[in-house]
Amino acid sequence: MRRLLIPVLFLALGLGAFLGLRATRPEPAQVAPQERSWRVETLVVELASHTPLLPLYGEIVAPETITFTAPLPARVASRPVRDGQRVAEGETLVSLDEADVAPVVARAEARVADLQAQIDAERVRQESDQTALSRERELLDNAQRRLSRTRSLADRNLASPSALDDARDALAQARVTVDAREGAIAGHPARLAQLEAGLAEARASLAEARRDAERSSVAAPFDGIVSSVAVAPGERVAEGAELLSIYPLDGLELRALVPNAYLAELQAALDAGQHPIALGEGEGAGFRLNGFVGESAPGGTEAILRLDGEPHGLRPGSLVDVRLQRPAVPESLAVPASALYGDDVLYLRDADDRMHRLQVLRHGLVAGPDVAGRGTSPGDSAGARLAPSGDSWVLVSGEGLSDGQRVIVTHLPNAVEGLKVEVAGDEEDA
Repeated sequence: MRRLLIPVLFLALGLGAFLGLRATRPEPAQVAPQERSWRVETLVVELASHTPLLPLYGEIVAPETITFTAPLPARVASRPVRDGQRVAEGETLVSLDEADVAPVVARAEARVADLQAQIDAERVRQESDQTALSRERELLDNAQRRLSRTRSLADRNLASPSALDDARDALAQARVTVDAREGAIAGHPARLAQLEAGLAEARASLAEARRDAERSSVAAPFDGIVSSVAVAPGERVAEGAELLSIYPLDGLELRALVPNAYLAELQAALDAGQHPIALGEGEGAGFRLNGFVGESAPGGTEAILRLDGEPHGLRPGSLVDVRLQRPAVPESLAVPASALYGDDVLYLRDADDRMHRLQVLRHGLVAGPDVAGRGTSPGDSAGARLAPSGDSWVLVSGEGLSDGQRVIVTHLPNAVEGLKVEVAGDEEDA
């Protein structure tokens, strides 16, 4: 019995201690649920006129390139330039051997002299024929009178029949001679015309030979750069063989494909007398839009952009990445790409620190703040972290945008209307 009382006593003591501790415990504090907020960065809206940029990628061409060819078969006497060399106007590029050129001119000159002499001889002959014709007509008259006298004598039996025949033969011979002389005189204009035509042809050949002789020494027609050198000194070339090419320093163009969606606005700018500018990356060259090529492709139409300023090492065949300035968009805002959801949705921070969805119209890319010279607005916490130098921003506009609003530029994967946010930097400022 005594052994049973001890365990019961311990159980009673333990139960009493538990009830005492439970009765004296403190009451837990009531915790109210709090809504979570998301830290974001914002950009103060300042509407202004911005110029959107159109990225283009194209090839440098030189449409005014001149290719020189050999005017006649000859040996290359000298070629003082090399491929890629910059030359001044009038500088000698290549010369053909004078020993191959001079005989061609001499033969043409000799042919002209020969035909001129033949024409002079024909005119002298014509004068001689006319003088001889008058004498021969006198002989014809004498032969006719002799025949008449002989026939009269024969009728009176004072002349033999043979004498009459001789008189007739003399008259016939005189007539043949006169007829031949008159035919020669009548053919003079045709012979003279033939000789003069030959002379004109010979003079044309002489002019061609002299022209080829002048072209045998090629000089630079403008300040340019030599390209495509195809011959070496001492090499013999055929007529029409390519010698070398040259293109002007200020004649480079960029041919880049412009999508069809932008053709109308760019053509309207050209029609208004404007020439939008395209700039390369960094310190790249600048170009001006001059027009479009005559034929289009399914993906768009090639634009012709004229180099503006120094080429900065550009050569035909170079591939260049530029950004073309499109017509300005008034009352627009440039925002980082992270601020956009899809293509046309922004979120604003309202007075209750909540996200407000806004539909906008996207116009393209613009240069980032450091490139455009536009710093961050007062109270703007986006800063350089969101837009390093050279980054592109997106240009948007919309009826719901107004100055002073705050655009949320931090991209939230769970962004919805009414989501609570807090602006990074507010606690530090406080």
